[in-house]
Amino acid sequence: MDLTVIIFILVYIAMGFGTLPGFKVDRTGAAIIGAMAMMTFGSISPPKAWVAIDYRTIGMLFGLMVVSASFVVSGFYTWTVKRVALLRVSPSALLAVLIGVGGVLSALLTNDVVIVAMTPLLVSITLSRGLNPIPFLLGFCFAANNGSAGSLIGSPKNMIIAQGLDLSFMGLLQSAALPAVLSLFVTWFVLVRLYRQRWYLSKDDPLASATSGVAAASPVGLNVWETSKACLITFTIIFCFIFTDISKEIIALTAAGILLLNRTFASNDMLKLVDGNLLLLIMGLFVVNAALANTGLPHDILLKLNNYGIDLNNPLILFLVTGVLCIIVGNNPAIMLLIPYISHQHNSDALGAALALGSGFSSNIFVFGSLAGIIIVEQAKIYGVKISFSEFTRSGGIIAVICMLLSTSWIWFIS
Repeated sequence: MDLTVIIFILVYIAMGFGTLPGFKVDRTGAAIIGAMAMMTFGSISPPKAWVAIDYRTIGMLFGLMVVSASFVVSGFYTWTVKRVALLRVSPSALLAVLIGVGGVLSALLTNDVVIVAMTPLLVSITLSRGLNPIPFLLGFCFAANNGSAGSLIGSPKNMIIAQGLDLSFMGLLQSAALPAVLSLFVTWFVLVRLYRQRWYLSKDDPLASATSGVAAASPVGLNVWETSKACLITFTIIFCFIFTDISKEIIALTAAGILLLNRTFASNDMLKLVDGNLLLLIMGLFVVNAALANTGLPHDILLKLNNYGIDLNNPLILFLVTGVLCIIVGNNPAIMLLIPYISHQHNSDALGAALALGSGFSSNIFVFGSLAGIIIVEQAKIYGVKISFSEFTRSGGIIAVICMLLSTSWIWFIS
């Protein structure tokens, strides 16, 4: 048992720091190594490790990643950004448009893929206007995290929540969409206040001459047929989620298969956009968490917490615990850790909203709080835009605190 706990702690230290201290092992590597170590030292048998991996979650996540990737290869994101770039509006109005676009796209498509596709395009837009890219990149990142919180298909963690609590598409939408929408207005207001004197780049800023390199890195051209097909399939997925009893993973995988059977784009063009690292991380954490559960320690801890009045089946308490845990280890690992210990026979929609909103909003505090934050900071760095840890946290922290406070009232209301 002691060795199992040590391995578990080391894995989640890597989840929190983004790497295992002293080693060049990232989160995915730590999850996989941890899973293998659990099997090697007998904490869980290989057959039970395979059973621990929830194929429904992995299947739905993979399928929806392919659907989201189809919008990338069809040129939809480039077309969207170009339309935004042509708007003759003030910087604050442009920020509002980008936050709206980010929130909507992330609610309908996997937010991590949206961030990957849009970051270079956002840099290109802002630099071509002589604007400081940072508030627009941060706004899009925060909008992606917040907007995706209100939709079952908006982010990997929401898909895990939906499968774990057996939530319906409409159930999560009704219980979490309103705070997610309001959070977009909060994001815009905070960033406008913080950056109102720093919209434009100075003439001697090296970024002012970097526009051409960024634009060249962006894909071009809209394939109307492929985009229309992807849109039709996306809305068909949503329809099936709402009005049929077909398993969510079957719906998502069928949609992915249809899109991969393509005469215009090679299947590899879409598959390379699927986040294989994230899939492996989730699979590894399934095994690591199951091995710890075998020790009986989590059950004992939950009993002690209940004695102190901390009941994870209370939506308001779950909301606050989720927020704190996500700050420590990141949103996906936090959800993976909590889901097995939540009983959802009653009030599952409120519990789902607590998990989705708590993990979505709190993940904006630190860069490592979400994959979206990590992706946008690392990709921006490639194009010479440096977003420091403190700058990310200064705006993201204010936005997260306001959104968490507003959502506390909402969770209490629907509980």
